[in-house]
Amino acid sequence: MEWTRVRDWLIGALGMLVVLGVAVAVLWWAASGPAGADGGAGSGPPPQAEPPAAPPAGLGEDEVWLADLELGAGTVVAANSTLRDVRAVGQGVVTGPGGLVADRLTVDATVPFDAVAAELGDGTVVRPADDGQVSVVRTVEALGRDLPVTATGTVDVEGGRLVMEPRSIDLGGPGFLSDGIAAVVRRFVTIEHRIEGLPEGLVLRDVAVQGDGFRASLTGEDVALAP
Repeated sequence: MEWTRVRDWLIGALGMLVVLGVAVAVLWWAASGPAGADGGAGSGPPPQAEPPAAPPAGLGEDEVWLADLELGAGTVVAANSTLRDVRAVGQGVVTGPGGLVADRLTVDATVPFDAVAAELGDGTVVRPADDGQVSVVRTVEALGRDLPVTATGTVDVEGGRLVMEPRSIDLGGPGFLSDGIAAVVRRFVTIEHRIEGLPEGLVLRDVAVQGDGFRASLTGEDVALAP
């Protein structure tokens, strides 16, 4: 008899616990909502990606439109040009019977120092200098003598060309001698380089000196990538 009472009490207590657990669960479900559904920070629908640009209205049946196009090459060699680490990004590219044309094209490429040095003459060395400048080292004939010249200056963009006008010219001699001959040899150590080997319509916008050459940035609109 005693065991029967204990058993009935245990069953009743267990039933109360089950009922209490269910009640708590129902109340919690009613009082709360799914994670992230409240009006706090981070609420609302997830951000949507920007819709892609629309193709041109006059796109022909034999043409293909690409919203964007990325190209890369370790080296690009043309008849009179060598470029390294070339990266090109085209936007609004249409390909068809008329060729491959980009609404806008951006190109980043490195012009090796050796390529620029070769334009100045045999034996010329072009190398990076302090404070983002560049130095030109070569031997120049002036006043009947061969003079070792080191010219240093800042690289700029002028008329679509990569240009370095020397800010200092060292002839390795007395100061008054260097000052007097500097004007004579200046043109031999001035860099004026036009980047070639890229599609027509690209314009040089910016240039910077780095360890292996001049890093150039060019942009253009309605650029023909291929005939």
